[in-house]
Amino acid sequence: RLLVAGGDEPVASFAKWAHERVDNGKMRGYALESLQDGQPQVRQTLDRASHFLTLVSLLTALLAAVAIAMAAHRYMRRHLDSCAAMRCLGASQRTLRALFLFEFAGLGLVGGVAGVVLGFGGHLALFWWLGSLIDVSLPYPTVWPALEGIAAGLVLLVGFALPPLLPLTHVPPVRVLRREWGEEGRTAWAAYALGIVLFAGLLILAAGELKIGGIVAGGFAGGLLLFALIARLALWGAARVVRSERFHIGIGWRYALASLERRSNSSALQITALAIGLMCLLLIAMTRNDLIEGWQRSTPPDAPNEFIIDIQPDQRDLVTNYLSGHGFPGVELAPMVRGRLIAINDKPVNPDDFKSEDARRLVDREFNLSYTTQLPGDNRIVSGDWYGNATNPQISIEQGLAKILKVKVGDTLRFDVTGLQVDAPVTSVRKLDWSSFKVNFFVVMPPAALKDYPATFITSFHVPPGQRAVIDGLIGQYPNLTAIDTAPILAQVQRVIGQVIGAVQFLFGFTLFAGVLVLYAALAGTRDERMRESALLRALGASHAQVRAVQVAEFVVVGALSGLMAAIGSQLIGFVLASRVFDFSINFNPWLLPAGIAAGVVCAAVGGWLSLRHVLTRPALQSLRDA
Repeated sequence: RLLVAGGDEPVASFAKWAHERVDNGKMRGYALESLQDGQPQVRQTLDRASHFLTLVSLLTALLAAVAIAMAAHRYMRRHLDSCAAMRCLGASQRTLRALFLFEFAGLGLVGGVAGVVLGFGGHLALFWWLGSLIDVSLPYPTVWPALEGIAAGLVLLVGFALPPLLPLTHVPPVRVLRREWGEEGRTAWAAYALGIVLFAGLLILAAGELKIGGIVAGGFAGGLLLFALIARLALWGAARVVRSERFHIGIGWRYALASLERRSNSSALQITALAIGLMCLLLIAMTRNDLIEGWQRSTPPDAPNEFIIDIQPDQRDLVTNYLSGHGFPGVELAPMVRGRLIAINDKPVNPDDFKSEDARRLVDREFNLSYTTQLPGDNRIVSGDWYGNATNPQISIEQGLAKILKVKVGDTLRFDVTGLQVDAPVTSVRKLDWSSFKVNFFVVMPPAALKDYPATFITSFHVPPGQRAVIDGLIGQYPNLTAIDTAPILAQVQRVIGQVIGAVQFLFGFTLFAGVLVLYAALAGTRDERMRESALLRALGASHAQVRAVQVAEFVVVGALSGLMAAIGSQLIGFVLASRVFDFSINFNPWLLPAGIAAGVVCAAVGGWLSLRHVLTRPALQSLRDA
């Protein structure tokens, strides 16, 4: 085993030289390992962290899309009259279209530059925050992230700002006299379709892989359509309740439900946008919590940090008694039989038959086989059935190895063990928790299949820092044993996890701030309509208490419906991401539903209060003029 350390260029040069010789067969039996692919624990941590940071970037882009669409929609509603006046003065549709195009192109460039500055500022802040954890000198960022950020902003602007603005170029001049502005028409819908396609492409491009990008893009599109449909149905049902004589509700609730149904389009849009924003925040928070808890559980303080190998069969009881007498009771020894895979389904195995480098390396060396009747606690069956106390030869294979070798339940493997052949069918596929640092094997069989073959035993357990002398005494009595101290590896894993958790916490706060802006944009989308209705109620003689009751009822309905849909949507998408991307189990959390509803009500109430707090303190005529 040769360990190589040094600068990036010399190490990369050596790795290239070594790969050329290993891959072309000049150095049979050799393998190259790096931090990313050598330790399963470290690799899994880095992979999950990379997926989470990718998820954060995708959901931030999604939040930006919702905010842009809501802001552009409100901008359109507020400028219909001015555009109608310009049409009366002779402005053509082409003139209005060019005006908005240049205006928003300039706005996109300015916003993109501002976003790049904030991004680089966050980059430097992250380095400063994690300065005590990162010991290496990281390279300075290049200009490419800035160009990608500005381009992403322009794509979002084109996809989600232009469709709501297209009706402004088609507003009829008659709107100056009548409150008519026509329909959005096919052009707007085509623009929306183009925007969604561009956004989906942006998500997949930013993700760098089709799986996570497709899940987020599909979740966004599905959530958008489903939330809009549920919102419309809920408003329709609320209108039926208001008109029914069987239900006696207060004036505040009655008017609030009737008002939401009267402007059903804008109300459904607001509820959908608020639900999408809350769903993104809940999804990030839920995934972040599960990841951090999983990382912290993966390396507990009492994780095994000492491996003892080469224990001979006649030393098994002696080693167990020694460890028990020195404060390590209950240490279990696992048998290990060396065998080489020579055939799959009676077809001889040849390394050259596999395209994967990992597959060629695995079949070109011996496997550590083992036998047991009990499924280890950190293993779980993902396919087939555990053989239990079976006496006939059977195989339970690790999931990753089965995937690399393209082996499935029902296939028959043949191993060469000390010149003798062992044939057994695969009856189950196991998923291992490599981060547990416990003894695990790629292939296990019933004891009857391997117990007559030469075997050594291996064990792992936790040794506190002050009891290292116990291991030295054991090696002194049995010099053939080999003790492997994995404490440095555990310390490295914990250090990497600490760095990753710090980065995750920082970017979670960054995205949370972006989510707050989205929620504000969603709640401000119908501010003008709410202000006008509240002012009309006051002008018609409604008291402060009645107007306030209408506002509160409306905020509760909007917030509760949005929060409920967001909680359910985040659970569903979180389950898909956990099983398909992050590779960890996630349980349904019943508390997320009331938490989502409460969050939606609070957001709607706070946003509504900030938007309408002046309506009750000013004359109704002034509020009508402002609206």
